[in-house]
Amino acid sequence: MSGRVISHQLGSGLYVSGPPEQAKERQPTMASRAMPYTGGDVKKSGELGRMFDIHVLDPSSNGPPPIKSSRNTSSSSQHNSGSLRSGSNSGPIPKKSSGQMPLQPTGLITSGPIGSGPLLGSSTGRRSSGNMESTGKLVYGSAVTNLAGEKLRGVGSIAVPKAAVWVLIVAVAMGLMVGAFLLVAVKKAVVLVAVGGVVVPAVVMVFAWNLLWRRRGLLGFVRRYPDAELRGAIDGQYVKVTGVVTCGSIPLESSYQRVPRCVYVSTELYEYRGGNGKSANPKHRCFSWGSRYSEKYVADFYISDLQSGLRALVKAGYGAKVVPFVEPSTVVDVTKENRDLSPSFLQWLADRSLSSDDRLMRLKEGYIKEGNTISVMGIVRRHENVVMIVPPAEPVSTGCQWTQCLLPTYIEGLILTGDDNQDVVPV
Repeated sequence: MSGRVISHQLGSGLYVSGPPEQAKERQPTMASRAMPYTGGDVKKSGELGRMFDIHVLDPSSNGPPPIKSSRNTSSSSQHNSGSLRSGSNSGPIPKKSSGQMPLQPTGLITSGPIGSGPLLGSSTGRRSSGNMESTGKLVYGSAVTNLAGEKLRGVGSIAVPKAAVWVLIVAVAMGLMVGAFLLVAVKKAVVLVAVGGVVVPAVVMVFAWNLLWRRRGLLGFVRRYPDAELRGAIDGQYVKVTGVVTCGSIPLESSYQRVPRCVYVSTELYEYRGGNGKSANPKHRCFSWGSRYSEKYVADFYISDLQSGLRALVKAGYGAKVVPFVEPSTVVDVTKENRDLSPSFLQWLADRSLSSDDRLMRLKEGYIKEGNTISVMGIVRRHENVVMIVPPAEPVSTGCQWTQCLLPTYIEGLILTGDDNQDVVPV
């Protein structure tokens, strides 16, 4: 007995086998409705504003509404396509209705006024030559050492060696003995006066000679000191290195001539004082040139040894003790015959609140420019693959220079010697 095959017809007119399927109950769907443009007004956002916990303030209430923070709210706001941003930021928001929503700190660094940040040229600021004040004067940060104030900063007093002290004591003792013997024999005090008249002027002349020729003695000591090969120098050794310099992270600029990319700059204004003229400083003597204003700066730089070619970092910045021997050159000379001041020199004086009256003035400027060949004396420090030259912890003595009748002098800090008139090597 054969059975009958059950078939049914679909809505498209196609016949298929099997019984027709029972109609399933459809899940209710939410009708999508286009959201109206609110123009930034929370009152018009309806359910959207309540969905993100944005409450509308009553006009009579005071203060901002409480902001509810939850994990669901933050996640939904992150995955939202931008409806909340357009509703809260597009268009003006009435202060009485929505209030002021506090912004959370994001850590974003934004630009501000020039004086709001650190000084340019400092270790935390931009790598620049300096910060230009409203007066036109360059001001450097703590990364640049200011050497103004002393003519030979770091140079100590003249040291008398022990041998010279003993020789002087023996000579004085012998003179006193001879004077006492002659005093007893001749019975006149003229002998003691004669001995004192010979010994005292001799001692005074020796010290006066050393004071006058101290700088020349220091330069002679530096020039005679042998150059060391930086590659073979050990850690902690006191060396003299001669080579070509290059700027570090903070290049300097000369004050008057605006010479860029320097590692050391100095600008000094001198005035001549006659018999009744004005003194440039409290120590200014009559009929001489005295320093009225001084600017001296030095920063960290690099030096490439001429013997080995090794490059070392010279730590001259951040307040290090440095003794520069750089002979400046005269850039402005105001004499009795030439009293017409240039506009640039007048502006330079005005920027530093210096008077430009009828005075004999002389402006000198010196610098060590990138590419110059100089000599540096200091202590070698090695840290992994970095070679540095740092100031010595103890003062260095020049020793006795008997041929020039010069006593020892102590120098504290790095020693820089160079000439700004030499040819610059391209680096």
